[in-house]
Amino acid sequence: MAELLHYRIPSRFGALGMSALDTPAGPRVAHIYLPNEVPSWFPSEERVPPSPLKELAARIEAYLAGEPVAFDLDLLLMEQCGEFQRKVLLAEFGIPRGWVSTYARIAKHLGAPQAARAVGRALATNPFPIVIPCHRAVRSDGNLGGYRGGLAMKRALLEMEGVAFAGEDLVRLDKVWY
Repeated sequence: MAELLHYRIPSRFGALGMSALDTPAGPRVAHIYLPNEVPSWFPSEERVPPSPLKELAARIEAYLAGEPVAFDLDLLLMEQCGEFQRKVLLAEFGIPRGWVSTYARIAKHLGAPQAARAVGRALATNPFPIVIPCHRAVRSDGNLGGYRGGLAMKRALLEMEGVAFAGEDLVRLDKVWY
């Protein structure tokens, strides 16, 4: 049985958590916790993750500091997600920095135009936020919708990426993907 390892990633938003399985094939990320959802049982001491996870943690930290960073999916334990959620997460991963999409557009892109709510549910339970940028999905009217890290964090991430706003929680829909 693979051991579950836990690491903290510092950021200007607060510490994120990363849980990974230490498998015979190497470490695989099972979950990334946003600062407001790091479990109380999560270890508070700093641990240095194995090399591939250390690089991913450094990329997450750099991204949250405002640097443009490219992520890949190699270390993510995507097989823990159901088929529909994997499709949604891959579509969300395809949205470039500085762009947004809507739950409805993603559903239509996936060939399920009536599944906007299901897309929202799949993103709400995204086990890999930041790496899979679920903050880039908004409602069809440009309203931010929801975000597990809170709307202030979602807005800050989008602003950091150069997304323009038309109001407090309203994204300008001039750069929409899909």
